[in-house]
Amino acid sequence: MTTVDSHAASTNQECGLRAGFWIVAYAFLIVMAFSTLPSPLYGLYRVRDHLSSLMITVIYGIFAASTIATLLVVQPIAARIGRRGVMISAIVTMMAAAGVLAGWKALPGLLIGRLLTGVASGLAAGTAITYLLELRLRADPTASIGRARTIGTSVNVGANGVGPLLAGLLAQWGKLQLTLPYLVILGFGAIALATLWVVPETGAPMPHPAPHPEIHTTGPRTARLPVPAGAGTAAAFGANGLFAGLSGLFLATTFHHPSHALAGVTLFLVFGSGVVSQLVTAKLRASRVLLSGTLSMLAGLVLLVISVRLAIPNLALFLVGGALIGAGSGAVFKGTTGIVLETSAPENRLHMTAALLIALFAGLSVPVVGAGIALNEGASSSNTVLGFAILVALGVSVSGWALVGRRPKGSEGAF
Repeated sequence: MTTVDSHAASTNQECGLRAGFWIVAYAFLIVMAFSTLPSPLYGLYRVRDHLSSLMITVIYGIFAASTIATLLVVQPIAARIGRRGVMISAIVTMMAAAGVLAGWKALPGLLIGRLLTGVASGLAAGTAITYLLELRLRADPTASIGRARTIGTSVNVGANGVGPLLAGLLAQWGKLQLTLPYLVILGFGAIALATLWVVPETGAPMPHPAPHPEIHTTGPRTARLPVPAGAGTAAAFGANGLFAGLSGLFLATTFHHPSHALAGVTLFLVFGSGVVSQLVTAKLRASRVLLSGTLSMLAGLVLLVISVRLAIPNLALFLVGGALIGAGSGAVFKGTTGIVLETSAPENRLHMTAALLIALFAGLSVPVVGAGIALNEGASSSNTVLGFAILVALGVSVSGWALVGRRPKGSEGAF
């Protein structure tokens, strides 16, 4: 092969890797958007299946529990079938879940559909970011992977707002409210499935001699995730979980706005703010990102409590509080991740990232189930939100203080 031919082949391969990067990002977006897509539809399910507040949160908890269980086993699965195989499996499982939710119009169908949704989310969340990093390095072994990581984490958070926005708008102004959103997401999933087949596999050894330390997957994994990091992440995303699981109920019963579109816009605002906060803090040290996120969350929690405890509940304060909470949780997660990675050995970083994702999904599920139990036992919405806000504020503040205090002196972590 001539030098010209070799150069052309190398250029074509690089273009394929760059295209593959965006295909994987798109597939990741679709799976994670589907994970929260039913959130603005819970009011319709509540009427159709006569669901209590507790049952709604249990359904949400089933999704999160199956996500966590899948995250615990996704790495050995990826070792057997590769990164692309896991992402294809995630899309296939997501499409199966959408088919169940669209076609099985009863509570068992909703439960099984959400269980499968959690499996799909765990497969994608546990694989996609590493896959994106590896594709980026295959395209340019000398490149910084900071941008690839930012894209991956932004998709992980932001897609949770895209799904509810889509479902809320379709349910508000379309027909077949409990069918059409799933048919649309099936179409998006089919595009992802068709294009993933052409993405190169990266599970094999890298073509350059030394694996990048950020994605090094061999070596001892004796380190454990620091308790403050796990607790802070869980507390921060507990607030997001409250919105994902119960915001539609609060909008309908406390603010008397049962609009499906508004429920979708609310979640888009919360999770979209998390993406914005991660992007605008790109040049800040991890400790400062964590501090700014904590302050944003505390301000948002105060507004959230005030909004539901006023004599006439204030929807605008509720939405502003949600935006501040979403922005804060995104920054807390980014800052916590940066501090953990900067104090971890290279061979433990992938393990630490997976542990943080497990803490994230635990935060999305466990607290909101507790809030559902409180509501089911007769607690008022205002008192439930107050108790919830106090616990989240304490969790984020104490964990952040402990986490920053354990950093080595002189560390400038810019993750």
